[in-house]
Amino acid sequence: MSKISINDVLQLVEEQLPFAAEHGFTLESLGRGRATVRAPYLSKFLRPGDTIAGPVMMGLADYGIYVALLSEIGIVPLAVTTNLNINFLSRPGPHDLIAEARMIKTGKRLAVGEVEIFSEGSDTLVAHVTATYSIPPLGSEQK
Repeated sequence: MSKISINDVLQLVEEQLPFAAEHGFTLESLGRGRATVRAPYLSKFLRPGDTIAGPVMMGLADYGIYVALLSEIGIVPLAVTTNLNINFLSRPGPHDLIAEARMIKTGKRLAVGEVEIFSEGSDTLVAHVTATYSIPPLGSEQK
């Protein structure tokens, strides 16, 4: 069972993650070590060729892994990305992006997760992401 609720994430986004709100990222589902997040298909996200820009996909993936991590450790705002690697595999279609994040390993100080990104309605993988997060030591500011 997740250590946080969807409402906890919504409150965190509102209070501390304005980039997620400004980009319209939404949390579709949440489970322990897993999260599905969405980025809307918006003209402001398009690069030449009318495809969604890579930085939008990277931000969506980072948000998804952060939420998946918090579902395992609770609200720890100071958990931060230390590494993010993305492979762009195919051009996304003109649809919302769906990112399915899952934690691979969560230790005391480091956590590793992965994300698969798809265009809504398609089974073709658009991007694959791995990321490592640093978890602050116990006693740091936590909720």
